Amino acid sequence: QVQLVESGGGLVQAGGSLRLSCAASGRTFSSLTMGWFRQAPGKEREFVAAISWRGARADYADSVKGRFTISRDNTKNTVYLQMNSLEPEDTAVYYCAARTLSVARSGYDYWGQGTQVTVSS
Repeated sequence: QVQLVESGGGLVQAGGSLRLSCAASGRTFSSLTMGWFRQAPGKEREFVAAISWRGARADYADSVKGRFTISRDNTKNTVYLQMNSLEPEDTAVYYCAARTLSVARSGYDYWGQGTQVTVSS
């Protein structure tokens, strides 16, 4: 089992930045692929970004490429999502997720409870 706890969400103006964190416990963190997803009101949950277990490979949704950066610190069992140039369309609940297989946009086994990000125009 893996427990994931997100933090860092909040209210920010368009053009601003936020950094989300996700602390993991319960399994060797460095063996996990980590991902971020988001779900806006009335919409399905969508992939945002993912990073491989050593951080060598990252994947981003087209909608966030160039604005968001995923990173991880295996010494702190934490994955981050740095979000810059935020837009109102980025407003959503952001979820951290983990899987034991390689980087992918679906098929995650473990999920956090989510953190709200609201971008005002």
